[in-house]
Amino acid sequence: MDDPVDILLVEDNPNDIELALHAFKKNNVANVIHVVRDGAEALEVLFGTGRYAQNPPPQPRVVLLDLKLPFVDGLEVLRRIKGDERLRMTPVVILTSSLQERDIVESYDLGANSYISKPVDFEQFNEAVRTFGLYWLLLNRAPVIPGVVRDDGR
Repeated sequence: MDDPVDILLVEDNPNDIELALHAFKKNNVANVIHVVRDGAEALEVLFGTGRYAQNPPPQPRVVLLDLKLPFVDGLEVLRRIKGDERLRMTPVVILTSSLQERDIVESYDLGANSYISKPVDFEQFNEAVRTFGLYWLLLNRAPVIPGVVRDDGR
């Protein structure tokens, strides 16, 4: 994968993927979005293993992470991201339909930067994506981490 990755979208529901990509496009979020459909592939992308071992992508500026994923659940993906010295500063936004208090608490305990419940209404979702793009991709300033190559050359 030669393209830089600004957003890693980890989502298994095809409708939610389509909705997210449509909302990003509608809101002129021109960042490179890499979509993976399960937690195992997310870990391969992030750690440069498996099918990404030969050509690991740059680290994303932000990870949008669903919790209910096949193979490896979102909480385990979050645990691995925040437990790794190179990745722990990468912002992780939980984007899930779960409103269970234990999921919210555990996500923040593991280091999630934000927890957003998926709205079912497109206009609400569209507004969430617009706000997300404005904050996480334009306003938020991530630290420079030695050994981590980002798409902006830092």
